[in-house]
Amino acid sequence: MMIFDILVVGAGAAGLMAAGYAAELGAKVCLLEKMDRPGKKLSITGKGRCNVTNNCSRDIFMDSVPGNGKFLYGAFSGFSCQDTIAFFESHGLPLKTERGNRVFPISDKAQDVVDTLVRYNEEGNVTFLKGRAVSLLQEDNTVRGVRLENGKELFAGSVILACGGASYPGTGSNGDGYRLAQEGGHSIRPLKPSLVPLVAAGEDCRDMMGLSLRNIGLSVWDNAKKKEIYRDFGELLFTHFGLSGPVILSASSHMRQMEPGRYRVDIDLKPALRPEQLDARLQRDFSQNLNRDFLNSLSALLPRKLIPVAVKRSGIPGNKKCNSITREERQRFGALLKAFSVDITGFRPIEEAIVTSGGVNVREVSPHTMESKLLPGLFFAGEMLDVDAYTGGFNLQIAFSTGRAAAAGAVACLSK
Repeated sequence: MMIFDILVVGAGAAGLMAAGYAAELGAKVCLLEKMDRPGKKLSITGKGRCNVTNNCSRDIFMDSVPGNGKFLYGAFSGFSCQDTIAFFESHGLPLKTERGNRVFPISDKAQDVVDTLVRYNEEGNVTFLKGRAVSLLQEDNTVRGVRLENGKELFAGSVILACGGASYPGTGSNGDGYRLAQEGGHSIRPLKPSLVPLVAAGEDCRDMMGLSLRNIGLSVWDNAKKKEIYRDFGELLFTHFGLSGPVILSASSHMRQMEPGRYRVDIDLKPALRPEQLDARLQRDFSQNLNRDFLNSLSALLPRKLIPVAVKRSGIPGNKKCNSITREERQRFGALLKAFSVDITGFRPIEEAIVTSGGVNVREVSPHTMESKLLPGLFFAGEMLDVDAYTGGFNLQIAFSTGRAAAAGAVACLSK
């Protein structure tokens, strides 16, 4: 029989932080992971660079958590973005702050983040076990451990579920934790993809597949409310299904009521130029190509894959000579470049999302200790909770903050 003070299920960002901190507080800890190595999803985040947190204030952090941000006040107060930075640097991982206050390891290697957290656990003599938890062990309305897929039982004074969401199932986040939470009596808010590519109407995006645009402006419009709901600047990618890239992933988390036709993305292809400046640029380009076809006069202005689509949308015949283009046509084309619209029909599947929106209902969880209000001794951390944020390191900060809070709560629970 294996008995521990605390059993943490899931060796992702939240689980590694929770197990390590519980051990630091003096508990005998077991970290259970069904994958062949810990931190598998963490090792591929941020395109392999790992945006560990955001070097921002509490107010900015809270504004960046549209999904149940108020629930995090306690956990974040206990372990802030600056605490995360101090933690990693004090454990031998130098960090740097980049655009948008995004924090990365100086090495630009996500695996270094994983290795630092693993060492933290090893220094605390945390027991690593490989296995899949399939059910909770309960006695007298209190959690006592978990039963594994192979039939073995692990006993503990407290259990922290840090199993991740339902995105990137190949890394172990396949929704197992939600089933365990339901077994403990918890309700699960509907799971939706967040920080996910967007599916677009029509064939224009497919025709530009593979085209990456840097330094574009983007705005998201809610057609039902007839107002702009988000504005950003950055990089996007046209794909066979629609739109992807960092700026699109960020935009997706603002589309909380997704349905076909609800949202429109307007891309400013020339954000550095005001409309009158762009018109002057077009006049100059056309004057230098007076006897050339419109279609063949845009190579200095637009990427090759974008030109046929832009010409088609403009309504100006591609074979029309530049010296014949009217002022009205030119200005209409300029307006098109400042607001290149893409109608959105939906999200890509949740398996392709960076994070999962939805999860364990936070009304059923103590915001200070992460303990279940329904089943004493059961705690939650990370993406399992119905809390999600924008891109920029905020979601990993949620994992670290809730992991620390759950560990502290679980250790305190042992003395009751």
